[in-house]
Amino acid sequence: MNFLGGNIGIHGWKTVLFLLVFSFNNFFSQQTVMGRITDDSGESLSSVTIINMSSEQRTYSNSMGQFSIEASPNDELRFVKADFRRVSAIVPSNGFSSQLLVVLIPIPKEIEEVKVVKKPTGDLETDSRMASKEDKGEIVRQAVGLPQPVGKMREKPAEVKQVLLPILLGSLDVQGTYDLISGKARRQKRQYRYDDLQEHIAWVRNRVDNEYFTKAGIPEERISEFIQYSFEVKPQVRTYVKAKNLSGVLLRMEETMPVYLERLKQNKIQE
Repeated sequence: MNFLGGNIGIHGWKTVLFLLVFSFNNFFSQQTVMGRITDDSGESLSSVTIINMSSEQRTYSNSMGQFSIEASPNDELRFVKADFRRVSAIVPSNGFSSQLLVVLIPIPKEIEEVKVVKKPTGDLETDSRMASKEDKGEIVRQAVGLPQPVGKMREKPAEVKQVLLPILLGSLDVQGTYDLISGKARRQKRQYRYDDLQEHIAWVRNRVDNEYFTKAGIPEERISEFIQYSFEVKPQVRTYVKAKNLSGVLLRMEETMPVYLERLKQNKIQE
């Protein structure tokens, strides 16, 4: 028992094992509440914060509005998202018979002005000028000192080293241990990578007309595929997306177009 530095003897290990058994028994008395969150029009809502008010555990809905959280009977689950009315649900004693459907109602707000913003034309010089225009919202934020949001509001996956270290020091991260054993941490990381990829592809598509790609020879149904391809072969493209630098994105993507178009040509020949 000296391989852990002699800090944990036989009595210590018995205590750790007792805590493990007690903690997992507590887990099994709980249930996993699963469900989906939409707005009042039926559209899925992502990044909704779901809080178990009893255990203070929290999680977030994914890009399809789906979520799962551990809860015991009579626990209050609270659903919170900016610009929507807060919703609560009490876990019944026999649990939910099916997946929970939660509908969030938007908070009405006055629309002061609607402006029509032109999408990029595909001319790099013109689009660069459009992208370099002053961001009035950013100027206001800097003037009044409003803080920028840091990262995304989503549950951080458990890491092996963060779980093992407390055990070596004689304590136990029960939630982290459960997440690793159950595979939840691995699924979270995979889901987050997928969500980020789809978000970055959508960022480009929302700012560039389909005609920009189709004129270059890329079929409309393959535009998203091409953007993902450009991320993979030219990581700088995604770096510019994260920096919200549209002119940089267009410049780097144009470098990947000839190779992608040649691949499409070869695939058609083989078919």
